[in-house]
Amino acid sequence: MDDLTLMWDLGTGGLLLLAAGAVALLLVLIMAFKVHAFLALMLTSILTAIAAGIPFERLVEALGFGFNPTLGSVMLLVALGAMLGRMIEASGGAKVLSDAMIARFGEQRAGLALSIASLLMGFPIFFDAGLVVMMPIIYAVSRRVGGSFLSIAFPAAIAFSAMHIFVPPHPGPVSAAAIYGADVGLVLVLGLVVAIPVWYVAGILVGSRIGTRFDIPVPTILDGKAGDEDVEAFRSSPSVGRIIALLLLPLVLILLNTGLNMAASFQPDPDAFKAEPWVAVLRTLGETPVALLITVFVSMWVLGWGMGKPGALVERLADSALGPICSVVLVTGAGGMFGGVLRATGIGDAVAESLNGVGLPAIVAAFLISQIVRIAQGSATVALTTAASLMTGVVAAGDYNAIEIAAIVLATAAGSVGFSHVNDSGFWLVSRFFGMDMKQTLSTWTLLQGLMAVLGFGLSLAIYAIGGVLG
Repeated sequence: MDDLTLMWDLGTGGLLLLAAGAVALLLVLIMAFKVHAFLALMLTSILTAIAAGIPFERLVEALGFGFNPTLGSVMLLVALGAMLGRMIEASGGAKVLSDAMIARFGEQRAGLALSIASLLMGFPIFFDAGLVVMMPIIYAVSRRVGGSFLSIAFPAAIAFSAMHIFVPPHPGPVSAAAIYGADVGLVLVLGLVVAIPVWYVAGILVGSRIGTRFDIPVPTILDGKAGDEDVEAFRSSPSVGRIIALLLLPLVLILLNTGLNMAASFQPDPDAFKAEPWVAVLRTLGETPVALLITVFVSMWVLGWGMGKPGALVERLADSALGPICSVVLVTGAGGMFGGVLRATGIGDAVAESLNGVGLPAIVAAFLISQIVRIAQGSATVALTTAASLMTGVVAAGDYNAIEIAAIVLATAAGSVGFSHVNDSGFWLVSRFFGMDMKQTLSTWTLLQGLMAVLGFGLSLAIYAIGGVLG
């Protein structure tokens, strides 16, 4: 869609009004008229594209611009993660692990322990993949502890999100570091300095309290539709060690990929290093969909075939995991469609270019551009790369030391996460897996993501000030 020419020029103000009107229409369709989120997102995307002046002959292309890549990536991760979760849940492994955690840490600290585990898993695993893998454990711990499901779920989700936003080897901070010319190793260290306090405040202190205000039952989306007889026949109460090993397997495989990618960045010829046969094989095994696929087959063996369970039983349980997550996948893809249509209108670039000329300090401008572009069009990655690309000239021309440049990277990353709402596919992923409607998700997840952005920017600003003193 880069060569798209709109039929008329709305200007920055007109594009902002269009985006605001599109969001308002979506809210009315879902909240007032109770239209299914998938249908409402699709209708709003079509009307927004027409109002923006996208030619009719390219309307379907504009819809697919955001929908196709979002659906492709989300479908693989959610489907494989749901199958893995179904194997763990049906075998009794989720209950075994949750009971062990509660016995070790107590009911009061079980949520904290789960959140810390999510923080560690979130180091190499992308937000959506990590969240899907951990969902059966989150569900099981919440059932065992009782009380508010969201008070258990939010801290774990915030842990994955904080690591994904601020810490290499995740693509956001790595991309921003590359654009700004920052030291990736320094960004990693300082990213942890930012991510951990953000997780603790937004997830543990605030997220758990917000969660108690909503009476959301533990979702049954991973329970599947298999009959009770199938579940009873599959149940084996595996050992805690076996379940932990299954959860660690994708972590280890993905670390192969992310670790080698980071190692390549320190090589004289990164492309030649990646082309080495052994590197290419290990990187492929560590690609998130491949790692999850391997883990699903391993789970089928260690929890099913290897335990003498019939192949037909294992197949039925795996199949039963796919039906309930179809709505999650389609709504998430439609959220990507809506955000993609907004990106195709050029709203992100228009807003960013307008802010770039205001004359703010570089770290403040980078955060604000990233934040506003994120709110306008939904994609955190686009917001981050847009802001970094616009600000790289300013940073290169300034007399900034390594710590200050790393702080600007983290401030840009902080802006890219703030106030996730209806044009963000991740918003709908959380909404569906946490069993919340749109209003509840806006009242909780959107505010928590905004808090993460503000906290992240504040800590980045502090690091920037310290860098100035040390420099």
